[in-house]
Amino acid sequence: MAGKSGSKPFDPKDFLAKVGAGKTISKYQKDQTIFSQGEVADTVFYVQKGRVKVVVLSDQGKEAVVGILEAGQFFGEGCLSGHELRIATTTALEECLLTAIRKSTMIAALHDEPKFSELFVAYLLKRNSRIEEDLIDQLFNSSEKRLARLLLLLANFGKEGNPTPIKPQISQETLAEMIGTTRSRVSFFMNKFRRLGFITYNGKIEVHRSLLNAVLYEKPTLERD
Repeated sequence: MAGKSGSKPFDPKDFLAKVGAGKTISKYQKDQTIFSQGEVADTVFYVQKGRVKVVVLSDQGKEAVVGILEAGQFFGEGCLSGHELRIATTTALEECLLTAIRKSTMIAALHDEPKFSELFVAYLLKRNSRIEEDLIDQLFNSSEKRLARLLLLLANFGKEGNPTPIKPQISQETLAEMIGTTRSRVSFFMNKFRRLGFITYNGKIEVHRSLLNAVLYEKPTLERD
């Protein structure tokens, strides 16, 4: 593999951006399924462009959106820890460009290339931190505050640079599934946020910094369940 003596230094971003042994790059159209729950798990995916929705189906047939992934994130890595079958269904929310890495190729890269291992471990740590935050959010915060936090995350608040409108458009049904409430409650809160000037909501959702201030400083405009 790259990075050996006398060869070009290994670049993990370059590794993920190019086709190679055990790697393919594919485009997925909006609403196209990438893999389905219950399928054989033998590949790790990396998002080069676009956003991917992760949905879990219960034994009773109830669906829940458990995540929305964006450029720079991996998914399907459960196959590295012994999952033989997919535990969720993933769908493109918009046109996506994805790198698919066979399990054996992924394991070899993690073993042989320290820079790639560092990148992947950093992703895992960040993802686990997000899972912990989501759990605390579900346990202690109202559905209104959970929606506010989700909108801030989808708008990339807290990252470098200015926040951007939420793209692609996320339906109220999807927002409701992600925070564990009903669509009617989400509709009520969205209209309230718009009335208070926290968001602009007219065909697309644009989140204003005032919503972040309301969440951080526990303003009474955000109720508790």
